[in-house]
Amino acid sequence: MRTDASTGRHGCGGQRDRQLRGDALTDQVPLVDYLVLGDEPHLVAHECTDCSARYFDRRNACARCGGAGEDQFRIVAIPNEGELRTFTIVSFAAPGIPVPFVAGVIDCGGTPVRGNVVNVEPDADHVSLGMPVRLTTFGIGEDSEGTEAVGFGYEPIDPAEVA
Repeated sequence: MRTDASTGRHGCGGQRDRQLRGDALTDQVPLVDYLVLGDEPHLVAHECTDCSARYFDRRNACARCGGAGEDQFRIVAIPNEGELRTFTIVSFAAPGIPVPFVAGVIDCGGTPVRGNVVNVEPDADHVSLGMPVRLTTFGIGEDSEGTEAVGFGYEPIDPAEVA
């Protein structure tokens, strides 16, 4: 986990990471500001210092308690594992988006995270409520300079690993 030495806060937002892919060192950028790349990719949220509400986007004030101020929020790491709380199998999407796929809400230690469930057959025989999942990252595409955009999703955890 990266920490800014001057603030003691975890890095998020626009950071670049260099990864070894094959024999080449490539730049990577997260698709969203709250995805932190590196040896142990994870999500971060802005947590209200008054009421502990968590938000993935930057805030000037807390929507739950109304608190505002320069030090109203701190950056907190979100657990990489959680349980699938709700999901839908998407069978119609914008042109160029492969269907079907599974979109869901994952409870990660009390923080709800919206994301796709990946590396699983997108049908009710393979996806279930309460299913344990873990964060995974994957390449979305590259620009003309070879910088790779990286997204995240959640993949099922083998039940043998949970026991």
